Amino acid sequence: MSKKSRESNSRLVGTLATTGAVMLARKIVTLAWTRTTGKKPPTDPADPAVSVLQALSWAVIAGVTVEAARVFATRATARRPAPDGGNPESS
Repeated sequence: MSKKSRESNSRLVGTLATTGAVMLARKIVTLAWTRTTGKKPPTDPADPAVSVLQALSWAVIAGVTVEAARVFATRATARRPAPDGGNPESS
């Protein structure tokens, strides 16, 4: 397999892993919010029924969780060994 093809496959795997991790993290944080508060997470911060504290809390919790999942997935796939057993950075 050519170097370009390996890089392309590696990028695709990384993208798919990151997307899956972000979707899973979002589902988990939504479930945790619903169980903790008894309400669905706010979807419209301009809604007068949603307090500023509630909107900001959701934004911080969801943002940090999703970004952390993205970072971990990206780093995990970047450290994945190359198919030929070599160092991913040097191949």
